Amino acid sequence: MWKVSVVALGLSVVSFVPQLWAAGPELPRGPMQQKATTACAECHDAGIIVQQRLDKKLWTKEVDKMIRWGALVDPQDREALIDYLNGNFAPGQPAYVPERTKNSRK
Repeated sequence: MWKVSVVALGLSVVSFVPQLWAAGPELPRGPMQQKATTACAECHDAGIIVQQRLDKKLWTKEVDKMIRWGALVDPQDREALIDYLNGNFAPGQPAYVPERTKNSRK
């Protein structure tokens, strides 16, 4: 009986972990928003993405590194994902200000 409870508890914790990571800031709307959220939030909070300001060459290196580390990105989505990240988080975009900092400035 207790083995079943331990397994059920383990499964509920495992299913909760991605929700815990996904609790960070929402990625900007766009055709690749959901795929970026799925591929990236599998391992880390979206906050690590939204604070970046990389050019397309560096986003390409970053996406390729994450794919090597296990990010699930379909090959046909790779370029569109890089374009999405570059379009939203390029050096020319405004700096990211965390919600906590925004509230303290009021």
